[in-house]
Amino acid sequence: MHADQVDVSTEVVAALVAEQFPEWRALPVRPLPSTGTVNALFRLGAEIVLRFPLQPTVDPELRAELLREQEHAQLLGRSLPIAVPEPLGLGEPGEGYPGPWTAYRWIPGEPIHAVRLGLDAFARDLAGVVTALHAIDTGGRAWSGSGRGGPLADQDDGVRSALASSIQLTDTARLAEVWGRCRAIPRYQVADAWIHADLMPGNLLVRDGRLAAVIDLGAVNVGDPAVDLMPAWNLFDAGSRETYRRALGVDDATWERGRGWALQQAINALPYYVETNLVMAAIARRTLRAVLD
Repeated sequence: MHADQVDVSTEVVAALVAEQFPEWRALPVRPLPSTGTVNALFRLGAEIVLRFPLQPTVDPELRAELLREQEHAQLLGRSLPIAVPEPLGLGEPGEGYPGPWTAYRWIPGEPIHAVRLGLDAFARDLAGVVTALHAIDTGGRAWSGSGRGGPLADQDDGVRSALASSIQLTDTARLAEVWGRCRAIPRYQVADAWIHADLMPGNLLVRDGRLAAVIDLGAVNVGDPAVDLMPAWNLFDAGSRETYRRALGVDDATWERGRGWALQQAINALPYYVETNLVMAAIARRTLRAVLD
């Protein structure tokens, strides 16, 4: 998927685990299928999942990002009425893999795109989690200046470039009109909040027909809560979309910024993954159709 992507083998993973976490050396390692775009996943025994960034580097910033993700996992784990990944360790670069990696406790469940379920109930479940997330005390923090969650207008250059690359893929003329409206909507008095910022279908686990866990916390940040409205368009149909909105009780301006964030994510993903990740491209197409509704 990425020009600088590194493929890591099961043998390399097993050797890294044996060297750095000898207490786990006897546990079997097997690769996990994933449509994700950031990490290769491996199951270690029955209780552990290992995450290896596809674009590893020894740059200290990557290690700092992984540590922040684990800190955010601990914060959300204490605060949300649902399971989130529990950090178990941070691995270091080693033979065959040039970067840090992480270990989390395994959470049983399936990504929502792999199962069929009632979307109305799921929309209410997810809205409850998002409400709890946005209620976590930020300690006065505001958007850090990177990642999703800042002024939507700051994304204009990237969105315009992605639209130009997608003329043969989607209705870019209508999408440009929607984007123009959304990016111009002011924030009013909506304060920055803790946000997941990557509520894609693959990051929502289902068990026994209900939302079981929210995973992949790499984008967690303090920022515009409208970012977490993206499932309204990347996942829900018209009816459950309205259920999600009612359950969250957001105003018109926040809702339309959410539409803009869904468009921003999808239009950047579509041309990038159209040939390399068919699942991500399909989600992007569905999202773009929904934002035009």
